Amino acid sequence: MTTQIEKWIDSIDNITSEAIEVFITLSVEKIHLKPNPETWSIAENFEHLITINRTYFPIFEKLKHGSFQGAFISKFPYFSNLFGNMILKSVSDGGKKKAKTFPLWEPKLTTEDATVLERFQNHQEELKNWIKEMQPFLEKKTIIHSPANKLIVYSLEKAIDIIVAHEQRHIDQAKNLL
Repeated sequence: MTTQIEKWIDSIDNITSEAIEVFITLSVEKIHLKPNPETWSIAENFEHLITINRTYFPIFEKLKHGSFQGAFISKFPYFSNLFGNMILKSVSDGGKKKAKTFPLWEPKLTTEDATVLERFQNHQEELKNWIKEMQPFLEKKTIIHSPANKLIVYSLEKAIDIIVAHEQRHIDQAKNLL
């Protein structure tokens, strides 16, 4: 499992480096520019990633402290495989299909916010630390639920695959706005 953790950490480092390289020189106005009302700005893509990833942290915290209670449905491998594979596929499609996010994951920031890239970079460090702390639960093949719905279950390993693929999807979406 250590090599898989290293791969996730490398991917997160690459995503972070790419984000900084590509977007750091943009003005506040450019980073918040929306091409149309239905499309997120570059800043909103980053804010969404921070928001969605953070909703996993309470689950990680509960795992760490032994207080996580999985949903009854998690006892059936068919469902955790089905949901995990379905979600991973949906975020790994290169952004071909637009998907509506749950309201709790909508980006909320002001157009004057000049700190989104810095906050994203700091968030990435926190995410990597959580992934490292999850090693014992990864080794046990722990099943968790989506932060948005306890009936959507998948393995912790699949959750981290989803997080990393989702980040790459939104970096690509942000780059398409340049």
